[in-house]
Amino acid sequence: MIFPVVLCGGSGTRLWPASRKGYPKQFSRLLGEESLYQASLRRLSGEGFAEPVVLTGSDFRFIAAEQLSQVGIETARILLEPSARNTGPAILCAAIALEDTPDALMLVAPSDHVINDDDAFRAAVMAGAVAARDGKLVTFGIRPDRPETGYGYLELAVATDFAPQAHDLVRFVEKPSEAAAAEMLSTGRFLWNAGIFLFRVRDIIAAFETHAPGLIGPCRRAMSEGREDLMFFRLGEDAFAEADDISIDYAVMEHHDALAVVPFDGGWNDLGAWDAVWRETGPDANGVATSGTVLALDCENSYLRSEDGGPRLVGVGLDNIVAIAMKDAVLVVPLDQAQRVKEAVAALKTIGAPEATDFQRFYRPWGWYETLSLGTRFQVKRIMVKQGAQLSLQSHHHRAEHWVVVEGTATVTVGDKVTLLSENQSVYIPLGAVHRLANPGKVDLHLIEVQSGAYLGEDDIVRYEDIYARVTDKA
Repeated sequence: MIFPVVLCGGSGTRLWPASRKGYPKQFSRLLGEESLYQASLRRLSGEGFAEPVVLTGSDFRFIAAEQLSQVGIETARILLEPSARNTGPAILCAAIALEDTPDALMLVAPSDHVINDDDAFRAAVMAGAVAARDGKLVTFGIRPDRPETGYGYLELAVATDFAPQAHDLVRFVEKPSEAAAAEMLSTGRFLWNAGIFLFRVRDIIAAFETHAPGLIGPCRRAMSEGREDLMFFRLGEDAFAEADDISIDYAVMEHHDALAVVPFDGGWNDLGAWDAVWRETGPDANGVATSGTVLALDCENSYLRSEDGGPRLVGVGLDNIVAIAMKDAVLVVPLDQAQRVKEAVAALKTIGAPEATDFQRFYRPWGWYETLSLGTRFQVKRIMVKQGAQLSLQSHHHRAEHWVVVEGTATVTVGDKVTLLSENQSVYIPLGAVHRLANPGKVDLHLIEVQSGAYLGEDDIVRYEDIYARVTDKA
């Protein structure tokens, strides 16, 4: 059996404003009806694959678990990283978690890549498994179709016909200049480094012990000091923080001798910027790709997208343009400068713009909420509670609330009184009152909440009971 290890971190800055730190691209439906994370899970499930190991941050734990369940995967190990320490510590912790099966194979894959031919990818994995069972650390190389400067490269000893078989890896090559990339492509011996790896559990632990021994202690302590939390496992915070912030490439792969690479030519894209999404969406004969409520007139070589309830986007006479419209932000950038979006995000952070990191809609394990209007002493929210879900038993020091049900049924607890509300009914929650909202119905509950008070921050919550074990959380 092969254990998929799905890396589910990242801040999502390069696909802003559709991807943000608060809800990064792997969880978004950028292409089709499934998120990139869900498509990755499907690809790495079925015959030959064991339950996945997912590594993600605490803020995304319930999103990761819910999207797992939505694709029919009911059992998984979800390891929660207390801080971002890059792929080296994350993969080592996953290997330690699987240490009781030392000869098992672990397939490490990012959760935000697009692979168009799942069968071809599985064939490549099975070819790599032969080399991995012989003790090699296997990586996967993508057939390049352009002199890309944003990827690292893998050099083979000889040119490949892209049949699914393992080859000896000569060396890793850092992101090259365009001229160097073109020269490498002409040899037929260079592949894009996809950041996907396959190896036996005991072999990768031994490789870390040899090449990055400083990671062993912090990662073992992070596992031993970790704790179960509902269906999650929280790595020890202090120990994990001591681990170097380093990728597996720098920590291990570039120093190891027994390496192999399997070529893959089944359609791959890391969606690293909006030009990659444009390419993957499939531009028409004029080079135009669109998504959402969009109208493109006499446009060429452009990508127009309106989503998340954003306005109708109309482009006239555009060429070499990316235009992304959402409810709270609009991005316009030349298509060939799409990599510069991260500069815009950094600038927005500098001026304290909330749009840099957060959406107007905030996801919680029970559903979501979004702010409709905000004043100095009031806030109006739209709240959705999933069927069968409930919020924590809580109170507020600085605000009162008024709830109006607009769809579904709500059970509202205020003090000792429990009330069942249906559409067009409302309830008042006085300042300081202990209260709870629940959805007992079989459809999602939608309501409008009006808050009033001197302070309206999300950290003004005192939790007394919570089925999601968030009593100590501030938001």
